[in-house]
Amino acid sequence: MSCTEPTLNTPLLSSFPNKTDYSDQDPQPLAKPATRPESNNILISIPHSPNSQTPYKCLAIIPGNAGPISSLTLCGEFLFSASSTKDITVWQHPDLRQFTKFGHGEGSVKALVAVGNRVFSAHQDGKVRVWKVSSRSENAFRLVASLPTTRDYLGRCLKQSNYVQTRRNHRRLWIEHGDSISCLAVHGDLVYSGSWDKTLKVWQMSNLKCLESIRAHDDAINALAVHDGLVYTASADGKIKAWGKRNVMKNSHCLLNTLVARNNMSWNAIATCANTGLVYAAGSDGHVAVWRCDLEKEKNVWRLVCNVKAHDMAVLSLCVVSELVFSGSGDRSIGVWKREIGGGLGKLGFLRGHEGPVRCLQASWYRAGRGYVVYSGGLDRSLRVWWVPQEDMLGDK
Repeated sequence: MSCTEPTLNTPLLSSFPNKTDYSDQDPQPLAKPATRPESNNILISIPHSPNSQTPYKCLAIIPGNAGPISSLTLCGEFLFSASSTKDITVWQHPDLRQFTKFGHGEGSVKALVAVGNRVFSAHQDGKVRVWKVSSRSENAFRLVASLPTTRDYLGRCLKQSNYVQTRRNHRRLWIEHGDSISCLAVHGDLVYSGSWDKTLKVWQMSNLKCLESIRAHDDAINALAVHDGLVYTASADGKIKAWGKRNVMKNSHCLLNTLVARNNMSWNAIATCANTGLVYAAGSDGHVAVWRCDLEKEKNVWRLVCNVKAHDMAVLSLCVVSELVFSGSGDRSIGVWKREIGGGLGKLGFLRGHEGPVRCLQASWYRAGRGYVVYSGGLDRSLRVWWVPQEDMLGDK
């Protein structure tokens, strides 16, 4: 996840440069739905002059989701939320009107990423599913492929060298994940998937083939982020690893460095910030660590610049937008932090209200109100919307 400032007027799923063999027509942009159940309309009023005595405001609570919220992602004017069920819900933001639902597959949805005309979903059954807007069914999201694709599988299954040993007396193709896929990221024409099977896989978006499988860690991969061609993987083995392309033409990757802050803990989330070289990681011990990388001056060197005790319990999610960093924790709170000169974190306050651990976060800059709309998903099955003004904020609320 990188710190960007998406505008709310960006069209959803703009034209995608690479067509796949699995689409029969060019995707069309989403249109407004003809009807919406009134019970799903949640109108949010964005403050224009926040009260300095109450700088943080909960704008909406959407309880009663089918399961714990496992992932959130923003794409243009839409927010996608996934839960422990197979359903993925599409909301118009910032007013959180439900647009549609779609879903398929065994096990829960663990991660989402949207780009161009497509949405990629990672599942507990070890599959990545690819969706696109279908103009043939009232702009619903249509499943076009599951990764690895049948074509890719059949093209490799007869060659014994394509199989790897996963556990005693059990082998599978190297293009298959052997356990739940926990995280996804997209950069250019590449899709990255990290799994509890300890591997990082690289997929080509244009033809949906698996290009590479890397045994990246000694324990489960919990999160990954991609920025400026660098791939960061965060693992339960207590390590953050930075990967770069060994061969640009072949899209193969090599290990550049291993980032370690403390022993005997797990990294649960990771985020990067554009144009700063900063990498943020959330730990199971309640800490948030920050590394700075200066590739121009010292290639492949990352320095630990901050290691702050952010929460009383494990930090499960991170989101970076502009000068702010948000951290979601098992203690049911969301920390609000200011990026300081040099890469440090200054505590501004907390957003409180979830009745369970905060599993995922997304934030968007909103120019009209000069502040940030923050979306949080919890294991309490609720989706919450928060307002954080741009102005200097008070301390812990």
